[in-house]
Amino acid sequence: VELTLYVSSDVKDTDFTVKLIDVDPQGRAWNLDETIQRVRYREGYDKEVFMEKGKVYPVKLGPLTTSNWFAAGHRLRIEVSSSNFPRFDRNMNTGGKNYDETRGVTATNVVHHSKQYPTELKLTVVKRKTAM
Repeated sequence: VELTLYVSSDVKDTDFTVKLIDVDPQGRAWNLDETIQRVRYREGYDKEVFMEKGKVYPVKLGPLTTSNWFAAGHRLRIEVSSSNFPRFDRNMNTGGKNYDETRGVTATNVVHHSKQYPTELKLTVVKRKTAM
């Protein structure tokens, strides 16, 4: 499973997270997998590349490695967020070190989806084999 988001923000750095969730007919949910991408490291962890306000960037999340059989009536829920604290470290959205900062700023993040910005989820589906 891979997700490509086309995003913009009004801050130098922020995070995007994704969760894959199996939801049963009664609304109970099971987390299948989750990941995070700190946007300053979208081009690799060897260099920081900060965002420019209003500019749109592709951000890849994944691959998520999971396999799940969905029972009848179950559905797949995808949650996209800018935080999954305390599961992952916080991002203060300042472009600073995060671990020693005490004040953050609120980020206004936008996920774009259009012909120009084709945000997409790639999901491999394996058909169930019939019994012999």
